[in-house]
Amino acid sequence: MSVAKDFETPEDVIFPPGNLESNEPPLETYLHLQQMLLLIKCLDWWWRDHNDFFAAGNLSIHYSPRQRKSEDFRGPDFFVVLNTERKPRDSWVVWEEDGKYPNLIIELLSKSTVAIDKGLKKQIYQDIFRTPEYFWFDPKNLEFAGFILLGGTYQPIEPNPQGLLWSQQLSLYLGVHENQLRYFNAEGQVMPTPEEIAQWETEHAQQERQRAEQERQRAEQEKQRAEQERQRAERLAAKLRELNIDPENLSL
Repeated sequence: MSVAKDFETPEDVIFPPGNLESNEPPLETYLHLQQMLLLIKCLDWWWRDHNDFFAAGNLSIHYSPRQRKSEDFRGPDFFVVLNTERKPRDSWVVWEEDGKYPNLIIELLSKSTVAIDKGLKKQIYQDIFRTPEYFWFDPKNLEFAGFILLGGTYQPIEPNPQGLLWSQQLSLYLGVHENQLRYFNAEGQVMPTPEEIAQWETEHAQQERQRAEQERQRAEQEKQRAEQERQRAERLAAKLRELNIDPENLSL
């Protein structure tokens, strides 16, 4: 007798997909989640014409020397790998990616992760990953710091007068803007989000429509004035003819 035949799955039960490979816990708060998504979508938009990078968040990086996914893995909140194929991945497996490690890592600090982010993870990223740049940011208290790998050791990145930290890997600044970690261009201008760009384009299009409508109204007013002048001239000519005065001779 088959047990499977006696068991019927309720229709409202949703099973998780079977190909999940990331072993990372969920991000601590909504602020952390929004910050991670912001970093990903802004870089994806800024590099929308590039196909040689991979940017992800809360995804496991497997780096076991024995090539075992069950050991030696870490999951940065955000990381970027350069000079690689831009395609979806369930996780980053170093031995399947030509031995590549992230070029840049950002950890989002929280009460439960701050010690390991500033301690063990920083050491792993420095000594094993050899990741050129490491940043951390706390979405709640806005603590922000960055480090660059020099001589095998992380050294603090000095902020510019605007308080921004330059990323050689991204050729962009990183800094806090309106309580969020954002990208800035070389001139120190904050890089807009896709939503901000869409809003600007909508407002710009609306302004253009308003200007076009104003021009149409001005043209219509000029047409009306010209018509009024024509009618006035006709009335004047008619009046002169009543007085036996030729308007054409008068104009001479």
